[in-house]
Amino acid sequence: MAPNADRQPRPTRRGLLAAGGAAATGALLGATAPAAAQSSFDGWFDGVSNYDGVVDRTGQSEVTVEVGVDNGGQPYGFGPAAVRVDPGTTVVWEWTGRGGSHNVVEQDGTFESDLSSEEGHTFSHTFESEGTFKYVCTPHQSLGMKGAVVVGSGGGGVSEPNYDGWFDGVSNYDETVDERGSSEVTVDVGVDNGGQPYGFGPAAVRVDPGTTVVWEWTGRGGSHNVVAEDGSFESDLSSEEGHTFSHTFEEEGVYRYVCTPHQSLGMKGAIVVGNVSGGGGDGGDGGGEGDGEAAGGGFSIPMPSDFVGWLALLFGAGGGLAVTMVLGAESYAAYREHSKAEQAYVGEQSTEAAETEPVEEIGEEYDPVGTAALVAGYFVLIALLWVFMYFVEFIGGPTITG
Repeated sequence: MAPNADRQPRPTRRGLLAAGGAAATGALLGATAPAAAQSSFDGWFDGVSNYDGVVDRTGQSEVTVEVGVDNGGQPYGFGPAAVRVDPGTTVVWEWTGRGGSHNVVEQDGTFESDLSSEEGHTFSHTFESEGTFKYVCTPHQSLGMKGAVVVGSGGGGVSEPNYDGWFDGVSNYDETVDERGSSEVTVDVGVDNGGQPYGFGPAAVRVDPGTTVVWEWTGRGGSHNVVAEDGSFESDLSSEEGHTFSHTFEEEGVYRYVCTPHQSLGMKGAIVVGNVSGGGGDGGDGGGEGDGEAAGGGFSIPMPSDFVGWLALLFGAGGGLAVTMVLGAESYAAYREHSKAEQAYVGEQSTEAAETEPVEEIGEEYDPVGTAALVAGYFVLIALLWVFMYFVEFIGGPTITG
């Protein structure tokens, strides 16, 4: 089919985060195989850095794919690399103008564009038959410039789940990445999220029941953990690059999770298991009310998850008790002074002479209350310093204790 050079450029979509993937898809032209088979790319995307799962664009009559997006640090990629559409959908490839001359050539010759380096140049093709269509840019195929269009919902064309505001303020959330058909899926821990390494990549991913999700630490952003909102899984805190944690999801549902030290910075994720859509399902969705500190929109109190955090909390509680003791001691001392003054006044006004010798108070020069207040004051200063260190560590990011 000849390129459609007369089409007006379509608005470009937000580029997907490169999460470092590898995985897959093979296809039979015009095949009507089920979704699980369509999502298995048979190594087609091995070495394609910007492949991050099949992006679901079902329900749209026209879909745009950018030509010349970042792929492993070079502008030799399609974005998104793999997309799922309905039969009858028109896919428009739009050139970014980066990376020199590119073209779009289907593996079996179903469609082919001209070579072009012009920004805004477009080429379109309407997919009528179900199947998986793999294509390349021929000049840059060896550099991993590959893509695929999966046509047909294949037993699972589902809409985006309703996360109930869970991803509000999470910059790196774009949409739920479809990884159905894979027995194991990797999510990076410590990817860019609004300019800081406090994100999961991808933030939301859809998998089949029985899939194992492996979280792998990038080593950026200090110590992170992976904690399910409903308590179904929880990793240790770690800052080590290459550290991994895995969990196998057997039940359908939406499982929301956070990095507890950086939850306030938007480090949140979700695993969608099965064909859950719209309002979501049971599983780990947490319902409409939400559980614990991860409830969307509610006030949350950060709880420590390491030794330093608990030590700081202990000193903070002790400091609060010390403040209470000091205030009580001051009130008691003021009461004593008032009582002495009142007794002295009454003694001066008395008309009866005291026959007995005055009783000398023991320890008149030693004030135990004042001494205790001074000691408690020093304790309070130390406690406040620890509390400050705790909140800098737990809320502001890892700057003191790593």
